Amino acid sequence: MSAPTATLRSEWAKLTTVRSTGWTLFAAFAVTVAFGTLVSALSNSDYDSLSEQEKLAFDPAGTSFTGGLLGQLAMIAFGVMVIGSEYSTGAIRSSLAAVPRRGVFYLSKVAVATGAALAVSLATTFVTFFAGQAALGSHSTTLGAHNVLRATFGAALYMTLMAVFSMGVATMLRSSMLSMGILMPFFFLVTQILASVPGAKKVAEYLPDQAGAAMVRVVPKSDLPYGAGGGFAIMLAWVAAALLGGYLVLRNRDA
Repeated sequence: MSAPTATLRSEWAKLTTVRSTGWTLFAAFAVTVAFGTLVSALSNSDYDSLSEQEKLAFDPAGTSFTGGLLGQLAMIAFGVMVIGSEYSTGAIRSSLAAVPRRGVFYLSKVAVATGAALAVSLATTFVTFFAGQAALGSHSTTLGAHNVLRATFGAALYMTLMAVFSMGVATMLRSSMLSMGILMPFFFLVTQILASVPGAKKVAEYLPDQAGAAMVRVVPKSDLPYGAGGGFAIMLAWVAAALLGGYLVLRNRDA
């Protein structure tokens, strides 16, 4: 067995034996589906009270994905815990002793966790979509409708990339508590506030979660300077920067 393959298997074993990471993935699935279905059911009951303009702008797919805000927080927690648990338990020393090539260790850990996050995200978004459309009744849409399948895959990629971005940040900060203390309020509150402030809106549009939100929209916002593809590119840039920063810290600092 080659060294990279052995490292991948080792990282998979770690991921599947740490309960907290499994629970965060389950939480991402559960809260996204539950909240999205609830909002869809409420939207269905309130649909007749909407104005004609609001009915024309109604997005059935986007409505079912409203639980993604809570789901992304669980994915952030997952990404942080994957890396942070190595530092909080001191296991990083034995991990690097077993795999001296830090790039191989880092890439293997990120690759395994990314695969798990993507699998859960795909299951989450498709279950969320179908549950939400069932709750919307006659106001629902289908995967065959214009841009709906793209938005569904976009939602899965968005959740996955948020987890990977968090892995990079956690590697740079070397602390689960510090990473969670920065990322959670930033994405749950700060970016939402900035996006609603006229003077800061143009900057906020290029933050990871705001760019990721463009990947989930069936109909692009008219005042946004990019669409789903642009949002994906912006998110990839943020993720690449975070992973590179994490690697540089891991390579140059003692465990």
